[in-house]
Amino acid sequence: MIKTTAAICVAPNVPLEIDTLTVDGPGPGEVLVEIVASGLCHTDLTALEGVNASSVYPLIPGHEGAGRVVEVGLGVTTLCIDDHVIPLYGPECGECSMCRSKRTNLCWTIKPTRDRGVMPDGTSRFMRGNKPVHHFMGTSTLSRYTVVPEIALAKIRKDAPLDKVCLFGCGVTTGVGAALAHVRPGDKVAVFGLGGIGVNIIQGARIAGASRIIGIDISSAKTELATSYGMTDFIRPGPDAPDPVVAIRDLTGGGVDVAFECTGVLGVMRQSLDCCVPAWGVSVLLGVEPSGSELSFPPVQVRYGKSIVGSYFGGIKGRTGLPGLIDRFMEGEIDLDRQITHRLQLHEVNEGFHLMKQGKSVRSVVMFE
Repeated sequence: MIKTTAAICVAPNVPLEIDTLTVDGPGPGEVLVEIVASGLCHTDLTALEGVNASSVYPLIPGHEGAGRVVEVGLGVTTLCIDDHVIPLYGPECGECSMCRSKRTNLCWTIKPTRDRGVMPDGTSRFMRGNKPVHHFMGTSTLSRYTVVPEIALAKIRKDAPLDKVCLFGCGVTTGVGAALAHVRPGDKVAVFGLGGIGVNIIQGARIAGASRIIGIDISSAKTELATSYGMTDFIRPGPDAPDPVVAIRDLTGGGVDVAFECTGVLGVMRQSLDCCVPAWGVSVLLGVEPSGSELSFPPVQVRYGKSIVGSYFGGIKGRTGLPGLIDRFMEGEIDLDRQITHRLQLHEVNEGFHLMKQGKSVRSVVMFE
């Protein structure tokens, strides 16, 4: 058992509390990780605002971190002390039917317990006094020390800067990975929502060879960054602006090959389908919709060849696929520096989420060193 400093969400819509907790050592198949840096992601905000159905309070948020292995539990074979790792909210066990299918990067081996805020054995490793504090997304990277199942840790090269590659824990991988999976050379692409995921889709679409990349957002705050990443056109919807679908069709001569939706707004999801070219256009949904939502569209669009698909963590298998993306970053193909807009200490974490809600940050990184 060791001490850790962590940000604690005691209840929705209450500022995070910074406190010292105790962390039990890793159990069988588990690993104790010292987090060096953690990015702040909008999914964390869903827990803070009480709209994330898998949040059990009190909890320690954070799922975009990077750190070093401190201790390994019984039966751990793929990781050693001092290995550099990125915690994964989506594990890769390699043995379940999903992993063996080779059709998906989804692995739900530990999902039932993860969504209850506990480890696979049904208990928490965090204690505040004599009361447990729940894990979040199986990672809880806004704690200096955290315990994660071995199957939910990606081992990465030691020369990769942890204060940057922490962003591969969610936003960068989700965005770049989705674009690399769906965009072909010469494609015309639309990206709805230019937050952390949206700008990385633009970066990935450029890498994949898209000929035109159209960004759509109600704010123009991210246009400079999006343009530097490859955006060729920007549409800002509004009461006095043309309908985005019409504008996209006009710009592309009929529609885009691939549209990415990153807002979670049902009306925008429908726009992402409507702006696709008939016969082969693909709408890729990444935004998280409110619980209980349903999307409607004319079936004729699908019968005439359009398709709607989802993307989870960019389609990347965390343990086997993520190291390759980090190699591409280290080779200079993927940029991280321009999207890290703020570096904060843990006691400034509430300010980081405030900057996010105001649209003044792309990614804030909380430093533990």
